[in-house]
Amino acid sequence: MQNQIPDGNHPLNSNSDAKYRKAPWKKAAASLSLVLLGSGMTLAGGYLANHPSQVSESASNLALSRVNAAPPIVPGTDPNFVTQVVQKVGPAVVRINSSRTVRTQLPEEFNDPLFRRFFGSQLPEAQQRVERGTGSGFIISGDGRILTNAHVVDGADTVTVVLKDGRSFQGKVLGKDELTDVAVVKIQASNLPTVTLGNSEQLQPGEWAIAIGNPLGLDNTVTTGIISATGRSSNQIGAADKRVEFIQTDAAINPGNSGGPLLNARGEVIAMNTAIIQGAQGIGFAIPIATAQRIANQLISTGRVEHPYLGIQMIGLTPQLKQNINSDPNSNLTINEDKGVLVVKVMPNSPAAKAGLRAGDVIQKLEGNTITDAGSVQRVVDSSQIGGDLRLELRRNGQTLNLSVRPGAFPSQVQ
Repeated sequence: MQNQIPDGNHPLNSNSDAKYRKAPWKKAAASLSLVLLGSGMTLAGGYLANHPSQVSESASNLALSRVNAAPPIVPGTDPNFVTQVVQKVGPAVVRINSSRTVRTQLPEEFNDPLFRRFFGSQLPEAQQRVERGTGSGFIISGDGRILTNAHVVDGADTVTVVLKDGRSFQGKVLGKDELTDVAVVKIQASNLPTVTLGNSEQLQPGEWAIAIGNPLGLDNTVTTGIISATGRSSNQIGAADKRVEFIQTDAAINPGNSGGPLLNARGEVIAMNTAIIQGAQGIGFAIPIATAQRIANQLISTGRVEHPYLGIQMIGLTPQLKQNINSDPNSNLTINEDKGVLVVKVMPNSPAAKAGLRAGDVIQKLEGNTITDAGSVQRVVDSSQIGGDLRLELRRNGQTLNLSVRPGAFPSQVQ
C-alpha cells in the first residue's frame, strides 16, 4: 500500500488504456489533455500511512526570513559539501503528521425500517476509525509558514508539525491546490530556521540533487543523486490530472519523503519531492520550486488557486500520427497537416467551445509563436490571465483561421 496514491490506488496506466486500446493516438491525446481534469494521479506520492486503508498525505510574498535562511554553499572541490548542506538546511526540514476520522458507511438497505424490524440488534453499527500518515515539509518563513504537498494534508482533521529539534506544533492548513499538489501549513512560532529558495528554471541534467525528508518514518534521512531530467510532463509520468512539469531525480525518494526539499549543491531548494513510480528504482519526481512558490503565494494571499483553462484534449502532430489517425476508421477525423497541435476533443460549454474551436482543428500558432507540442500550449495557458485573450492561428479543412480564446477558471469537475 505504500507505493500507491490514496485517491484511487490505481496501478500505473491502468485506467485509460482500456478505453483507447484500439486507438493508441487517442490514448496519447487523453494523457496529454493537461488543460482538463484527469482521472486521478497514478503514482506513489511518497506518503507513509499507518493504517491499511492509507490516509491521504495530502496541503502575498513568501516573506522569507533571510536572517535565518541558510546561506548558499559553494561545493567547489570540498568532498564534504553534502554534509555542509545538511547541517545548514536540515533544521528547516520538518515532519508532518496528519490524522483524520473515517466513518464506516453501512449499505443503504440496512436503514430500511422493515429490514431493521426483522434483524434488530443483529445488524452491524456504523463505526469510526482514525487514520494517520506522515510526510515532510520545509519552513519558508521565520514566522512558521511551511511548504508541503497537498496530498500530505488532504482530508486531515489534525496536522502536527515536528521540528528537527523535537519541538511539536499544531499546524493549520492555509490552503492546498490538488492540481499542482502544493499546500501551505502555518504553525504559531517565531525566529524559525528557514530554507533558501533556488532557481529551478536553469537546471541542467547531471547537476547534484540532495533530498532531505522522513521516508518510512526515518526522520532526517539524506539521500543524494543528480538531476536526471527536467520538464517531465504530467502525462509522461502517468499523472495527467496534475498541471506540473516535473524534475526527475535519482536521489532516493520513498514514502514519507513527500513534501520535503530537493536541494542543489549550494543548499538551495530547487524542488519539492512528490512522486515515485511503482516498481521503479532511481526514478523520483519533484515539483520545481518556481511552480511551488507561485502556487504558495496565491494560497497565502487568498487560500485558493485559480488555474486558467481552455477545455480541450490535444496532442502534438507528427507525420506518423497523421497517418494513424487518417487510417483509423473510428477516428472521425481527417488530418491534412503534418505539424502543429491537434485538437482531439472540445469540452461542452468550455472557453474553447465558446470561441469556436472544433475537434480536428490543428493549432499552429499561439500568441504569434509557432506551436508543435501540447506542452507548449499548456505552458502558455498556465501563464495566461483568466478572462484575458489568447490568439490562436489554426488550420481547419485546409483553411487558416484566427480565433481568440478567453481562458476560464478551471472547474472543480469536468464532465
